[in-house]
Amino acid sequence: MDWIIGLQKAIDYIEDNITETIDYETVAAQSFSSSYNFQRVFSILCGFTVGEYIRCRRLSLAGAELAAGTAKVIDVALKYGYESPDSFAKAFRKFHGILPSEARECGSVLRAYSRLVLKFSLEGGKKMNYRIETKDEMVLTGYKRHFEGVPGERQTQEKDMYVTTRPLQYILGALAGDIEKDYNVISNIGDDGYDFYIANHLTEYYRNNLEKKCILGEEFARHYENVTIPKATYAVFETERSAYPTLTFLELRRQIASEWLPSSGYQLAEAPEIVVTHWYRGAKSDDRYRELWIPIEKCE
Repeated sequence: MDWIIGLQKAIDYIEDNITETIDYETVAAQSFSSSYNFQRVFSILCGFTVGEYIRCRRLSLAGAELAAGTAKVIDVALKYGYESPDSFAKAFRKFHGILPSEARECGSVLRAYSRLVLKFSLEGGKKMNYRIETKDEMVLTGYKRHFEGVPGERQTQEKDMYVTTRPLQYILGALAGDIEKDYNVISNIGDDGYDFYIANHLTEYYRNNLEKKCILGEEFARHYENVTIPKATYAVFETERSAYPTLTFLELRRQIASEWLPSSGYQLAEAPEIVVTHWYRGAKSDDRYRELWIPIEKCE
């Protein structure tokens, strides 16, 4: 229960200071964790970032305030952290679908974004197979996109990337000599989104020559880059075997954050998260699965 109480205290702190400049280190301190660990666990459990939550709550409250009173738009904009009426109007319209000046009009429809309240429910009682592994530094080669939101939560982003970059995937698989497996590297996770790589293991010869554009030619080689993954300790979990393991992978991530992590003696470490997708085992397409490599370190 301690982690639930800690998260709720952090959320309550945000709400009590919603019109002030909110420092993430101070927020995380309410839950007795680091800023990085708090933000990562929050995003996995909630499906959105701390920044998204703060932004949506402020715009929701701003809309209600404009609709209910006579406050000036500029005053409300400044109150909720916007430096100019233009930036406020742009954000307000994106969130509510109308301009701030239209909020008082009869029949105007505003969007409400409710305060987060964590509720305890009895969970667990499920088997979770995992292993703890320390991986030496490794270099993967791949190509990336920067996405908004939380990893995996907006799967159309990642799915579209796979669908629209098939030639780049096939080239990677051919150079790696392994078309039945690929790696996703998830890094630089923050309020503005995250970097998402489709990658694979290449020999040093192919890595160097691809980087120098000595093979494949400029047209294809320019898409790839080498990604160095530092030495780290990982908790490795596997999804159940199925034809579409991508559909069960998000629930497993939430289960890890809500059930395994709080009682494990570990916390999330500042290192890339890695997902290894095994597309086939033998000839059975319903035997696919994903490995989640969650970077961890001992709690202090």
